Amino acid sequence: MSARHPIIAVTGSSGAGTSTAKRVFERIFSDLGLNAAYVEGDSFHAYERDSWRQMLERARIRGETLSLFGTQGNLFGRLEALFREYGERGTGLARHYLHTEDEARVAHQSPGTFTPWKRLPDGSDMLFYEGLHGGLVTSEVNVAQHVDLLVGVTPIINLEWIQKISRDTADRGYTSQEVTSNILRRMPDYVNYILPQFSRTDVNFQRVPLVDTSNPFEPQAIPAPEESLIVIHFNKAARFEASFEGILALVPDSFISSQNTVVIPGEQLDQAMELLLGDAIEHLAERRRR
Repeated sequence: MSARHPIIAVTGSSGAGTSTAKRVFERIFSDLGLNAAYVEGDSFHAYERDSWRQMLERARIRGETLSLFGTQGNLFGRLEALFREYGERGTGLARHYLHTEDEARVAHQSPGTFTPWKRLPDGSDMLFYEGLHGGLVTSEVNVAQHVDLLVGVTPIINLEWIQKISRDTADRGYTSQEVTSNILRRMPDYVNYILPQFSRTDVNFQRVPLVDTSNPFEPQAIPAPEESLIVIHFNKAARFEASFEGILALVPDSFISSQNTVVIPGEQLDQAMELLLGDAIEHLAERRRR
């Protein structure tokens, strides 16, 4: 952790909704006049798209488990090195994974490749990471120890799968059968590498649908915000004490469900995030100026 160069991380599985949280943070940074350096978790995967597909096929033939959740698919040491150096000096090495044709065209590369490693620009106020491993701890690395504000985004598992199937079939060209196979293949790494992070976060936002999602592999629409509740749990409640009370006072129909847990209507997620996280980021910015 660093008072001078704070690090904020949003962690969640593929399809969990971390990109929604990123948009909220972008608005908060803009409102507070903060210049954030952005890093995507995908940029720390170990293989480009074609190489990864070859790795997966070899693993399938051998009956091995391989996923982008686990050690073999990622450069965890490089991620921790970036966080450590940024906390110490406000810089570090990062790159970008080119998902789409448009991104690749701008970089004059092919989709599914990485841009070269480059140092983050000088002068940023804080580092913002969004991806799979912002709260990772293994026997070799401890990414979580460097993070000043760790936010978990974790819908209940059926909804997470529905969202992933919808996104990967609509935006990435996979069939629903391929996405289902991916979900099943990576389940051991999901349990060992993704889930433990949500016990290390400062706060978790968990979306719970109010419509039937009993079979997430049956084609269906993603539940609308008004068909959901958001369970907000504070693992480090003291940091959010004032904002917690603000949620109850300012968000209609919010209520306390258990110790350190408040529930809000799904359509109020952005407002609640801005209330809670805006105060936390402002505190980090003030600490930085001292």
